[in-house]
Formats: sequence, C-alpha cells, structure tokens
Amino acid sequence: MKIKKKRLKVGNVYAIPLPDTKYAFGKLYKDGCIAIYKEIGNTMKELPKKEEFDFIIGVYQDILKSGKWPLVDYRAFPSEEEAWPPEMSVYDTIGGTYSIYYKGEFTPSTEEKCRNLELAAGWDENHIIDRIMGDDKWNNG
Repeated sequence: MKIKKKRLKVGNVYAIPLPDTKYAFGKLYKDGCIAIYKEIGNTMKELPKKEEFDFIIGVYQDILKSGKWPLVDYRAFPSEEEAWPPEMSVYDTIGGTYSIYYKGEFTPSTEEKCRNLELAAGWDENHIIDRIMGDDKWNNG
C-alpha cells in the first residue's frame, strides 16, 4: 500500500485549531514560512476576508502535512515576488554576528537592522499556537 504524501503548495490556507475552540488561519509562503492572519474564526469555515497578517514565520512542514491543520482554501499570490516572506534576522551565537535571510540568501547585517525582524527559524505547532493566543515567550521582538 502506498502512502499518499500531501503536497504543500504556496498559497494554501490552513485552519489552526486553538485551545479556546476557535480557529486561526495561516497562508503558506515560499521558503517554508506561514503567515498567520489577524482574523480569528469561530469555525473553520469563517475564513479571513482580508489578506492582513499578524506575523510571518518559518513552520515545520510536518505540521502542514500531518492533517492536524486542515487545508481549507487556496489563495494565489498577486505575483511571484509577493509569495516570498519578508526579510528575517539570523544571529550567530558563536561568531556574535548578525545576518539577514531573504529569498534563500544570507547577507551580513547589524544588530540594529535585525532588531525588529522575525528570527529565521522553524516554529513548531505549540509555539505558533502559544503566540496566536498571546503568549509571546517565543517572540524575539
């Protein structure tokens, strides 16, 4: 028996079940990132009307492939360029240096330029849900 792998497609929208029985929604971007919509729904069918996001972060693909977050919609990006997540910061703890990660490339940077950027990291399901629920212990900002 063959196991069918779920193909991840940029533009897919996933429903994220929250502990308060509501749903957040996330849109898949390139580079393994997900944009979490500002709007929360009471059901999986109450999809956000506007393309307004609370934050965009890296997400482990196994979460999206597991089916725990059901695929509920597909929303194409207006252009190929807009499918890329914004710049993210990287801090090298050994070298004490900063970089900006964007479109698969690392560019040397400074602490000041990286200060308000998301960290380039993969987030696990529980960390994303914590952040949606207002627990910012995982947020660098």
